Amino acid sequence: MTLSLLYIDDALLVVDKPGGLLAVPGRGEAGLDNQAARVQAEVADALVVHRLDMSTSGLMLFARGKEMQRRLGHAFAQREVHKEYAAVVDGLVGPEHGEIDLPLLTDWPNRPRQKVDPVDGKPALTRFSVLQRHPAAGTTRMRLEPVTGRSHQLRVHLLSIGHPIVGDALYAPPDALAKAPRLLLHAQSLQLAHPADGRTLRFHSPAPF
Repeated sequence: MTLSLLYIDDALLVVDKPGGLLAVPGRGEAGLDNQAARVQAEVADALVVHRLDMSTSGLMLFARGKEMQRRLGHAFAQREVHKEYAAVVDGLVGPEHGEIDLPLLTDWPNRPRQKVDPVDGKPALTRFSVLQRHPAAGTTRMRLEPVTGRSHQLRVHLLSIGHPIVGDALYAPPDALAKAPRLLLHAQSLQLAHPADGRTLRFHSPAPF
């Protein structure tokens, strides 16, 4: 087991989670190896603040102790934590930047899939910008900013505009799935106020793709 620790102090720590590793414990013996367990094996008082999908790589924040977990959880709930992701999507995205404002709901018969539901869905907003188009490969590299934090939000929102994330085994059609050996989605930056002293913290992890 490896732990890519980027930052630690008395209040929090930040790690770089690899793609393919569960963020928190899952079902069965396979679920015993996860990012939370790896962190807690080294830092006993570390507590989960937010999660990343198993297939998503990148920055993951942990609190040290219940009070710091409460403060950081409140910051996430109040949208005071700024997050950015890097992604490679199928197709050539037209606009240079924009927003996807579509409510999401669990697709219960097909869990864990989520779906756009304009009637019963919860509000979900994603901002995006194009970084580079690759006509030969038929893909686009993008920067994504989830304003809300719904489950699978980025994956479903990009699918909804006709540009599924490359390598997405859950949502991408076969041709987009085959373009990469993994989901090309990476949590590349976090910005937040330190829960103890209020100073601004910024963390960055370059996308490994």
